[in-house]
Amino acid sequence: MSLEQEEETQPGRLLGRSDALPAFIEPNVRFWITERQSFIRRFLQWTELLDPTNVFISVIQEAWKRSLATVHPDSSNLIPPLFRPAAFLPFMAPTVFLSMMPLKGIKSVILPQVFLCAYMAAFNSINGNRSYTCKPLERSLLMAGAVASSTFLGVIPQFVQMKYGLTGPWIKRLLPVIFLAQASGVNVYMSRSLESIKGIAVMDKEGNVLGHSRIAGTKAVRETLASRIVLFGTSALVPEVFSYFFKRTQFFRKNPGSLWILKLSCTVLAMGLMVPFSFSIFPQIGQIRYCSLEEKIQSPTEETEIFYHRGV
Repeated sequence: MSLEQEEETQPGRLLGRSDALPAFIEPNVRFWITERQSFIRRFLQWTELLDPTNVFISVIQEAWKRSLATVHPDSSNLIPPLFRPAAFLPFMAPTVFLSMMPLKGIKSVILPQVFLCAYMAAFNSINGNRSYTCKPLERSLLMAGAVASSTFLGVIPQFVQMKYGLTGPWIKRLLPVIFLAQASGVNVYMSRSLESIKGIAVMDKEGNVLGHSRIAGTKAVRETLASRIVLFGTSALVPEVFSYFFKRTQFFRKNPGSLWILKLSCTVLAMGLMVPFSFSIFPQIGQIRYCSLEEKIQSPTEETEIFYHRGV
């Protein structure tokens, strides 16, 4: 049975109900709630879901893995192939490498940063929480603001270096890393800010949706923001550290061109480890104390912990 046929047989899978308040949560969200995985189990789960073949093929070993890798938990719609979690590493690793390259002109500074931030904004928006109503124009404006603000942050160290000619080896290396990490955080905050403004669905352990909470939305955005800073900060720092010591070896003096091969390899390896690590830092389904929610969401329930979908 093909993926499309199977989805048609599962009620509520592709009905496009992202603008409605469902009475019960979708199967993918229920899976994350019932699993209640530890960090290690989440990490191992993500290493399977991030298999690049999940971008192109519709049949993988288990139905749940196929669903978790390709279907959005809130809307039950298929995630566009280029923005599925499995596509994140193949797109981001080369772009991070190019964004950290030495200056060769204005285009070499701006273009990689624009692509990096544009893809991040689209990925964050598509894989964020979709349990609230949002007009296409609102989402488009937020994404444009996310791209502009994070791109500006990303190019600051490059233009500072061009103007002031920074000579300290570690300053030249660390400034782009710090600003890239901050830009990734700003990108998440801007592209998903509606979750803090409009609120996201919160539910009990049985899947009954109790309402929409701005407090839970803010918590979801902050957790994702922190995981992105860890992801991009570490992935950009590791190649710089390795290249610093590699330049002092005899092999580099004989083969200076090998530096870029080393940096690209280190970037891919670092991101290959950090992507599942960062996606696993916080659970996909977060928990928040019932008493800390807004008064309007104080629906009758005996539970002290309430759940929300954090997004990727």
